[in-house]
Amino acid sequence: MTLANYISDLLFRYECVIVPNFGGFISNNKSAKIDLINQTLQPPYKQITFNGHLKNNDGLLANYISSVDKILYKCAINFIQLEIESWKEKLENEDLILDEIGSFSLVDNKLQFEPQHKVNYLTSSFGLNTIVAPEIKREEYIKQVEKLEEKAPIILSAERKKAPNYLKYAAIFVIGLSSIGFGNKLYKDYQNKQLLIVEQEQQEIINQKIENATFVITKPLPTLNLDVSAEKLNYHVIAGAFRFPENAVKKVKQLKAEGYDARILGVNKWNLSVVSFQSYSIQEEARNVLKNIQGDVEKDAWLLIQEF
Repeated sequence: MTLANYISDLLFRYECVIVPNFGGFISNNKSAKIDLINQTLQPPYKQITFNGHLKNNDGLLANYISSVDKILYKCAINFIQLEIESWKEKLENEDLILDEIGSFSLVDNKLQFEPQHKVNYLTSSFGLNTIVAPEIKREEYIKQVEKLEEKAPIILSAERKKAPNYLKYAAIFVIGLSSIGFGNKLYKDYQNKQLLIVEQEQQEIINQKIENATFVITKPLPTLNLDVSAEKLNYHVIAGAFRFPENAVKKVKQLKAEGYDARILGVNKWNLSVVSFQSYSIQEEARNVLKNIQGDVEKDAWLLIQEF
């Protein structure tokens, strides 16, 4: 497997996957949308972006490679470094394409990222495809019927007369057009119902936690074992993960002195102590704080969504 394959696997479950000494891939949930130009309805999806400032190794990618391929952590780190070097060499001459993720190019010595849309990384939308929804031209059908009625008016009189053949054919044609209009109305109602269902499902998706996604991967991803907290603060702005507990304790004291409600969230599977600046119950509030911290305090801070 290439490094891009491992990154793609992790994007199904995590909101941020950092490639050491290169940058971080970030996913954001997006609602279903209607493309008026192409007349299509796209299901909810994850939008993939790239942040070149997230270069510090958080252990996620290396530990995943180590667990999947049954190799040492150091070997996984060496593999990542070799892949990154080959990426950088390729970018000097041509664009770098990461299958199912996106493409990179150098513009004025700045790295530009363009995401691909082959894969929908939102696991709750698995199996949902883009629906073609052509515009219903109801007004045009009505005008056609009105023109036909003007050309072939039906006159009723007391004396019963045999209707000419062309009037019969015109009447049959009008009835056929009416049936088409009725069928289009049913189709429009069906589209509205389907759109309402998709919007309701998206609202439920937003209320769920990304860590509880039920997508099945052939080889299980490593999980974090964190202590259970009485408060339901599920959005954590992470300051770092430390191999030595004393360093984690020292970091918490430092952050508390700076006014943060810092704490050690727990020790993960790889014996790294995870330290947060602060935890929040509202995702939007956590993201705003994360943005401020990345700009003024710690550019490598990241957001962890974890239910306690």
